[in-house]
Amino acid sequence: MPTATNGAVSLYYDRAGEGEPVVFVTEAGLGGWLWGWQHAAVAGPYEAVVWDLRGTGRSDAPDGPYTLETLVDDLEAVLADCGFRKAHLVGCGLGGAIALRAARESSRVATLTLFGTAAQGEAFDLEPLYAPPDDRDALRVSLAAGFSAAFLESQPDVREGIVDWRADGDADRESWQAQTAALEGFDATDWLVEVTQPTQVVHGSEDDLVSVSAGRELATGLPRGEFVELEGAGHLCFVEQSRTVNDRLLGFLEAETDDE
Repeated sequence: MPTATNGAVSLYYDRAGEGEPVVFVTEAGLGGWLWGWQHAAVAGPYEAVVWDLRGTGRSDAPDGPYTLETLVDDLEAVLADCGFRKAHLVGCGLGGAIALRAARESSRVATLTLFGTAAQGEAFDLEPLYAPPDDRDALRVSLAAGFSAAFLESQPDVREGIVDWRADGDADRESWQAQTAALEGFDATDWLVEVTQPTQVVHGSEDDLVSVSAGRELATGLPRGEFVELEGAGHLCFVEQSRTVNDRLLGFLEAETDDE
């Protein structure tokens, strides 16, 4: 089991495929299952890396609260352990904020793809997505915060599979609170101009956790930002519209790789 270390904290990650690395940074409290749809598409032409935030899955869960700086250092530890000089980062929610901050501070970030992300912590309302991993009914109900009603109604098998994965790998309440504390006081508006990497900001039109307008403002504030709205999708739009997202992600990566 590959692990990176940041101080005394062990961070689990999984890597597959060959080529330029694409590193996925997950939403608060959610396990690596979240990126299964993109991992399968990316791990071939690229090397895909999915890691568990401290407090989630097979990574250590030290006492919180955690700061955004600490989570960025964790990401840097994973990149260093993998030996990556440059990597394309893909993040959602808290993971998007981590990737955005890393792009400002680290020389290892080539591009950004951010889902359901805003430039200010106050724009995130992640509480409705949390549910105890040992309460399947609560996990099932909380999915309404991350997905559109149409998706949940039309994909019952996928819905139940997600409940299974959440029960196996999501964070407990204490660790979730430690992670979301990293968004307190987060405000990137004054330094977005320093994030010069090519960035696509992708947002579901039915995102109830981070408003579409906040995502659009984030893209506008980035020197090389592009905003993409996915009609009818919720916060976890990359699961709902995985084929569309995967095509866009691979096209974006290919274009930026060719430009190098």
